[in-house]
Amino acid sequence: MKAAVLHEFKQPLAIERTSDPKPGETEVLIQVEACGVCHSDLHIADGDWPQFTPIVKRPLILGHEVVGRIIDKGMGVSSMQIGDRVGMPWIYWTCGECEPCQEGNENLCVRQSITGVSVDGGFAELFRAPASHVLKIPQKLSSSEAAPLFCAGVTVYRALKHSDILPRQRLAVFGVGGLGHMAVQIGRELGADVTAVDLSERKLEQAKSLGASAVINAATTDAGRQLRKEGGVHVALVTSAAKAAYDAAFQSLRPAGTLLVVGLPAENICFPPIMMASKEVRIRASAVGTRDDIAQVLAMAEAGKIRCLVSIRELDQANEVLQELRSGEVPGRLILSLN
Repeated sequence: MKAAVLHEFKQPLAIERTSDPKPGETEVLIQVEACGVCHSDLHIADGDWPQFTPIVKRPLILGHEVVGRIIDKGMGVSSMQIGDRVGMPWIYWTCGECEPCQEGNENLCVRQSITGVSVDGGFAELFRAPASHVLKIPQKLSSSEAAPLFCAGVTVYRALKHSDILPRQRLAVFGVGGLGHMAVQIGRELGADVTAVDLSERKLEQAKSLGASAVINAATTDAGRQLRKEGGVHVALVTSAAKAAYDAAFQSLRPAGTLLVVGLPAENICFPPIMMASKEVRIRASAVGTRDDIAQVLAMAEAGKIRCLVSIRELDQANEVLQELRSGEVPGRLILSLN
């Protein structure tokens, strides 16, 4: 099969032929139709997440927003059939036995395997996956539309769901790219009054078309100060990997506001404890989502409540796609098509 393979950090992916994977007894073999390209793929390829570096398999096929059709399966698989169109998220496998799994937080499984990190991902024509952890794709959704829901969609959905934001409360989304433009829509569906913050006028115009009631260009306006002058926000969700976005988001919070940590800068971030205490600020992180979360996001998309804006590229363009992500100007999500 053809695949885009990472051999060394900070080096271009190699577009090459590799051996076809074979499904084990409880696995399925998927002919990949689409795979989203996430900023996490860029961080992994560049090796700039030191906490992840020790678990990155090499050589490695990147990609954790994988959608395609099952073309083979193991003898022990009865839940899926040949021809089913399915998707696989960041979390490749969970044990089901540790405390987080038993508590309904399988996304925090202490023994989890990670797609496109510790096991090969979807930047390839074929992909092997545990049948227990793939999800069927609603017929109404194309493979390219569905793929980003398995990371971008579910990540911001879980973060907002756990923020307990209420209708008519104020939500600021810092960074309206692949994750952020989904957060704008999900916030709108939750009844929040959404303000989108970004450096790109193109992205801000897109955010308005998706339901943002206001936008702030952080290149020309101090977003934290502006939002604070307007009373502050109940929830600030940061999808950007920029430290400056976190600083502005923290400043934007009203008393008892919640900062949602979704974007992952390579550098550490910190906030003044006296300001945290005096405003009783809550800081809550969110790690992708569970299979139940993904099913809920797919149902929202099937009902037409949210949609991911996608741009299609070919597998041979994988390195060019990563470079596009480095530019920070990508609206929506880039997709590698393998049809």
